[in-house]
This record gives sequence, C-alpha cells and structure tokens, in this order.
Amino acid sequence: MTNKLYTKVAFLDFEASSLDKDSWPVEIGLSWVDQNLDVQTFESLIRPAPEWPEDAWSPASAAIHNIARRDLDNAPDIITVVNAFLHALKGRIALSDAVSFERHWLDQLFGAAGVSDHVSIHDFDAATLGAFPPNVLDHVYERLDRTQAPHRAGPDSARMAKAWIAGLRMERHASGSR
Repeated sequence: MTNKLYTKVAFLDFEASSLDKDSWPVEIGLSWVDQNLDVQTFESLIRPAPEWPEDAWSPASAAIHNIARRDLDNAPDIITVVNAFLHALKGRIALSDAVSFERHWLDQLFGAAGVSDHVSIHDFDAATLGAFPPNVLDHVYERLDRTQAPHRAGPDSARMAKAWIAGLRMERHASGSR
C-alpha cells in the first residue's frame, strides 16, 4: 500500500452544550486507523468546568446527541480528558468535518485545563482530496454517505476513519497488493 498518510492523522469530533458562541464540549471522540486497517477510538464525556456558562446548555442539542446534563456531573474531569486525548492523539494531525466548531471546543477544553494547545486541526475534505486519487475518492465518500452520523463523538469520529479505510482498501485492491 502506497498511501501511508493514514498513520499520521486522527479523526476528531465533539458533541457540545449548544452551537452558541459560548458553548462548551460535553463529549470528545478521536479515531485513527491502525496498521491492520482497523479503527481505534478514544471517547469520553467531559465534566464541565465551573467557569463554563450553564446558560449555554441547549435542550435541543441534548436531544440530538442524547447526552443529559446530569450525565456530565460524574464524567471524567477536564485534566483527565485532556491527558487521555493527548495520549491517544500521539502527535497525529487531527482531521475534522467541522474545523471551526472543533477548534472552538478544543480551545475551551485546553483553556479550562490550563494546557497550551499545539494541536493542528485540518479539514477532513481537503485532507481526503489530497490523500486519495480521484478514482478512489468515490469509495471514501460513498462509505461516509452510507453511514448515518449517530451524533456521538466516538462513533462520529470512527465514521470518518471507516471512510478512509474504504479508500485505503480500494487503493490496495487497485494496486493488486494484499
């Protein structure tokens, strides 16, 4: 297989309190493709920081991601989540299908943890277009389109990783390698 970019990226997704400017993350998901072309996923609910405004909680958003506000009271604390996320990321570049939202929520998370953020987040579509030849892109996006977004951070990030796996397998098949 000639395409080894997959070893350098991970797929990032958040669920959040709302889509307002003062919203905050409630769940993080990060998925990556391992050497066997299997998806590995880190996911965690996030206990809100005391400074995050409760009025940024949206019942409409909660109905979409199906995470109740009370579920966050016993979630892992921010420092635990940030450390686990950075360990899972292992220097990979994060890809997202909603970069501005993910950047906002990652900034919220890192700011509350007092951690300097050096995590790059790049656009999923731009990276995909650069990673795969035109004859393979259809397979990537067909897989993505066939899989409904469950609106949970781990499964949503895994959905993007599985789309890349479809492309990687098509590349492998097209090149005749096993």
